Amino acid sequence: MRTGMMALAVGLLAPVFMPALPPVWLMLALPVAGLLVLPFRSYPLVFLLFGLTWTCVSAQWALGDRLPVALDGETRWLEGRVVGLPQSGDGVVRFELADARSRHDKLPTLMRLAWYAGPTVNSGERWRLAVKLKRPVGLLNPDAFDYEAWLLAQRIGATGTIKDGQRLAPARGAWRDSIRQRLLEVDAQGRGGALAALVLGDGSGLSREDWQVLQDTGTVHLLVISGQHIGLLAALMYGLIAGLARLGIWPLRWPWLPWACGLALAAALGYGLLAGFDVPVQRACVMVALVLLWRLRFRHLGAWWPLLLAFNAVLLFDPLASLRPGFWLSFAAVAVLIFTFGARLGPWRWWQTWTRAQWLIAIGLCPVLLALNLPISVSGPLANLFAVPWVSLVVLPPALLGTLLLPVPYIGEGLLWLAGGLVDWLFRGLAVIAGQWPAWIGPSLPVWVWALGSLGALLLLLPRGVPMRVLGWPLLLILLVPPRERLAEGMADIWQLDVGQGLAILIRTRHHTVLYDAGPRFGEFDLGERVVLPALHKLGVAKIDLMLLSHADADHAGGALALMRGINLRRVVSGDPPGLPAALRAEECETGRQWQWDGVHFQLWQWSDAEDSNQRSCVLQIEANGERILLTGDIDTHAERSLLDSPLAVPTQWLQSPHHGSRSSSSMALLKTLQPESVLISRGHGNSFGHPHPTVLARYRKQGLRIYDSAEQGAIHLQLGRFKPPWTMRQQRRFWRDPPAVAR
Repeated sequence: MRTGMMALAVGLLAPVFMPALPPVWLMLALPVAGLLVLPFRSYPLVFLLFGLTWTCVSAQWALGDRLPVALDGETRWLEGRVVGLPQSGDGVVRFELADARSRHDKLPTLMRLAWYAGPTVNSGERWRLAVKLKRPVGLLNPDAFDYEAWLLAQRIGATGTIKDGQRLAPARGAWRDSIRQRLLEVDAQGRGGALAALVLGDGSGLSREDWQVLQDTGTVHLLVISGQHIGLLAALMYGLIAGLARLGIWPLRWPWLPWACGLALAAALGYGLLAGFDVPVQRACVMVALVLLWRLRFRHLGAWWPLLLAFNAVLLFDPLASLRPGFWLSFAAVAVLIFTFGARLGPWRWWQTWTRAQWLIAIGLCPVLLALNLPISVSGPLANLFAVPWVSLVVLPPALLGTLLLPVPYIGEGLLWLAGGLVDWLFRGLAVIAGQWPAWIGPSLPVWVWALGSLGALLLLLPRGVPMRVLGWPLLLILLVPPRERLAEGMADIWQLDVGQGLAILIRTRHHTVLYDAGPRFGEFDLGERVVLPALHKLGVAKIDLMLLSHADADHAGGALALMRGINLRRVVSGDPPGLPAALRAEECETGRQWQWDGVHFQLWQWSDAEDSNQRSCVLQIEANGERILLTGDIDTHAERSLLDSPLAVPTQWLQSPHHGSRSSSSMALLKTLQPESVLISRGHGNSFGHPHPTVLARYRKQGLRIYDSAEQGAIHLQLGRFKPPWTMRQQRRFWRDPPAVAR
């Protein structure tokens, strides 16, 4: 039976790693094949085929519920019901709309919408909305968060921006939203948002600074409902009944073990109901139920058997759960604990158990976090040492009890005031730790390096005295300082990152790094912090010798301050220094300035008669081994005419499309003079500016240019000096991504 369960787990997981789903005829043939081998008692194969079929069919259903390509970018009037907990922040209301209907078009079952400067939206309301619809796409960068996979796992078939709308019916049965409003309004010493996260799993009330502190200290799991919260409440209820029985207070006519297991499960389900029963909560409840069943009836089966059953139960209920990082982290953490504390010859003292558990979980999860491209908290073991019992035993009881007693005057509010103060003390302590030891984002690793590091972590989890255990430390350290392949002299490695409606291009030579533009920032949404900085860390960039900000517009220079705070930045040059924050200390772009790094030639140019920031863009030409690229910022046709009289007006293989391909740029004179072979476009999918303009695209095609568009192909990687086509992120096939676009 265990072999069959392991085969089922493999079958349920396998499709997630496939570049494409099998064709429909093969999906139909798999269960038939399973029935054919059933008489031969090949049960593991039957389980494998069943798991494979179930995940493939579920994934195909989710993909089939996506917005049709014909409606991408279209605006439609539709009606639907608000579900979940709407989020408000930075002047934007975001929520999910279910059961949407349009007069003529079939729409996805669930959509995620954004309403800029919109009214208050409550869960359970029905709305009629004018929505600009988009297929579920996201930014694609090396080893970054995959937004498209997350949307598919959530069964969200479309996103959209609301243009107008009207409420058709008030909220019905939205008691969770009502509780959230009470938690946000109650006097909780300024920590109502944290209590809403702890009680309801709604983190929208936490500030960016709060999230950063939690990430740096590895304590995100404590403030947003996870399996730990559900399991904790169940354990407290079980421990309470067991303690009463041990003290002789529990009635003898009631067997304490069945009552303890039953009440613990009831507590877990009740907390899950309060948290909305989303997928992480469902997963936790399944695991708690199986653990309690194991405790009640099957104690002789060991700890690994219920973990395997819980693993399969979660994937059977939600086959796409493995697309979420939280799925892997939760099961990996439990597996590390079982492996660490199981089969020991002697018990540890309680304080040894608690301290070692934190360090061993940190070691065990290190390879998992790197594989999932998540930051690693250096201070996590220390922070969790006191944060876990503080939240579990001190904060959570008054928070839950205060929420339940909110209808009782003074008592519920008083308990929440106390819980808010306790949470505030927690954040103050965590902020001190985070200030000293911020989270570390590891570089991308070759598979063999990751495998050696994982072996090192496994060795360190073994008991003392095991032969060769000491080799775990050097093997684990390989993950921290992996070997790097240096570029050849005279070559330049270039990444055009996918930053939406903005620009960020990374240029690396053998020993130096240049960043041309820093990505956009719109309000509090900083792509420099969220995309560019993590990408630099993943690519192994420890310092930037020169950050060249073409001009001061927010879509090009908005992320500069975040980069200055997060990486060693040696020099800043810009075409428009007065328009930038004084903290950057940007220098003027000097026309004609040239230099050479590691055999790669760089040259700057700026239009002397520029009248606005776009025209003042600092242009950079890079030449490696006779192959050239021209980075143009947002210059227009007037600046282009002047450029044609400069030394940069020479045949150039690569052209960064001026001003994202706007109609006011990319003149035919520029294209004929430079004679580019390929053009790079950086722009947002379905952007409101209409970039790139159809006229400009027609001009590129007329000249026979190959067009590489970040909105269609994600981040683009080329090695200047090799005269070879680039590699794009959509060439990394995943079944939930649209096929890679061919360079036009």
